[in-house]
Amino acid sequence: MIRMLFPSETARSIFDIDYDRLYQLGYRGLLFDIDNTLVHHGDDSTPEVDAFFARIHAMGFSTLMLSNNNEERITRFLKNIDADYIDEAGKPDPACYHTACEKLGLPKDQVVMIGDQLFTDIRGANRAGIASILVDFIRLPGETWLGWHRYAEFALLAVWRIGKRIFPGWIPQKLEKKGTGKMHHSIIGNVMRFMRREILFCEISPLTYQISLQKEILKRKIKDTVGKEKFAKERRRKTLPYVAATHRSNMIRRAPGVDLTLQENKAVNIDLACRTFNHLVIHPGETFSFWQNVGPTTEKRGYKEGRIIKDGVLMPGLGGGLCNLANTLHLLVLESPLTVTELHFHSDALAPDEGPRKPFSSGTCVSYSNIDFRFKNTTDQDFQIAAWCEGEMNYAALLCEHEYPYVYKLAEEDHHFVKEGDKYYRVSKIWHETYDRKTGAFISRRLLRDNHSEVMYDPAYIPRELLRE
Repeated sequence: MIRMLFPSETARSIFDIDYDRLYQLGYRGLLFDIDNTLVHHGDDSTPEVDAFFARIHAMGFSTLMLSNNNEERITRFLKNIDADYIDEAGKPDPACYHTACEKLGLPKDQVVMIGDQLFTDIRGANRAGIASILVDFIRLPGETWLGWHRYAEFALLAVWRIGKRIFPGWIPQKLEKKGTGKMHHSIIGNVMRFMRREILFCEISPLTYQISLQKEILKRKIKDTVGKEKFAKERRRKTLPYVAATHRSNMIRRAPGVDLTLQENKAVNIDLACRTFNHLVIHPGETFSFWQNVGPTTEKRGYKEGRIIKDGVLMPGLGGGLCNLANTLHLLVLESPLTVTELHFHSDALAPDEGPRKPFSSGTCVSYSNIDFRFKNTTDQDFQIAAWCEGEMNYAALLCEHEYPYVYKLAEEDHHFVKEGDKYYRVSKIWHETYDRKTGAFISRRLLRDNHSEVMYDPAYIPRELLRE
């Protein structure tokens, strides 16, 4: 069947695959084709490829070369790479894929095949029940004739790109979180399940999900337009005199398993977004809306792929990283008498902590435009936001007309990690405390978050002293 030629996903090269995401999904074994996947046909490995394998091995992946080439060719390629192999494999015969899983000591649902050919690498993986990623084949500059099978692959990929948006069942093996796999039904089957009220309209297909999403965005816009909420719009170059709160953060996180390119793209996205509300004044009675100022994060407006969380999994996404900026704004508001009116959370354990633990260093969630961050000026004075980027740093300040009588602080209690089943979680209680500015006397506290965040990075980096049985 034509479906057996369809990959789970595609990527431009082995270097463009999000291996951190694969690890988070529960995959531990990677099968690689060699020629035109890792290097041009017949070439030896390169220092870049050698370093690549050292990196993914350090992440915890086991690797195996699954090649139809002879042993001499494979061992020559593996001169500086510590990986197992199967020579003269006979792809697309599923038997060699089963043997590869046995050699890795892993079940097939924890293994991914990475190759450049639909008719061998991908077809064989599907026949064996293994997920696959098709990468663009490596070609030399000036190479024109590619062979008839390559042009056939181009046509099949065009069909795949169209079909996967409408018919989710077209993809034989999907990359999904282990232990949380969902049954993929045909469109007709899903329509019948919807009629029986077993699933929502948005779950019928990717198309119905987009329809539902656009409906929610439209509903929000209509409500904001006809409602009585007054939104802050004035931007004033002259800043207000009193600095109520400041915050700065390094936008590019360098930590094990964190994709540096996505971090650099995140910095671009944050800089673009800051420019939309820098020097914005929030008058008494007005509401600040993150998305009313930032607007849609499109490629045309300069936004790039950063990290997003989708279905509980970290992955690349256009405009990714703006949750960090929303979190910065939230921290500023928490040091003021302003009132948060809309707030959403995601995990605050996306990467290992850098330095001492700081509550709410992450965790605020925004997604255009129905998952917003909003706060209202319920005081009798103007407030103003200043937000900008310099180098790798993001700076933000909350300004107002005069000092207010209270000081606000965050306090975290019982911070630790626990293992529940095969997952790890950060657990704590985060409080918002109010003190008298003149006397320092404690006035009140309220619980901001009863934190139970899934750890989205390799649990090996959890400090052992914070892990409870």
